[in-house]
Amino acid sequence: MQKWRGCCFIEAGMLMPIPLSRRTRGHIFRVTGAVALFVFLFMWTAEICPPLHEWLHGGAIPDDDDCPVVAIATGHVQVDVAPVQAPEPVNVIEITPRAEVTVFVPSEKVLPNERAPPLFFA
Repeated sequence: MQKWRGCCFIEAGMLMPIPLSRRTRGHIFRVTGAVALFVFLFMWTAEICPPLHEWLHGGAIPDDDDCPVVAIATGHVQVDVAPVQAPEPVNVIEITPRAEVTVFVPSEKVLPNERAPPLFFA
């Protein structure tokens, strides 16, 4: 197990040093979603309401306004994706089936209870 500066442990994945209950994780997810929704609605309201937009700029909206409010409202948000190399092909090791020989032959005859097959060597 490798330790990563006391913050997280790296073994099979990222594990938190303090385990959170399912209820706490649910609260964190809900709060994160609510904050994201609030920021989006605030930006949308700032584009619709010019006084709020002016207040965010500190008094007057510039002529060449390319602030995040306008970019989100007009849909000019460009997300660049980092180029990722294609994974290399995996060399497949072919396993050939082998013929297996068993010493025991399965019995096709069902014997009644408490009776064994005949004894050849006594």
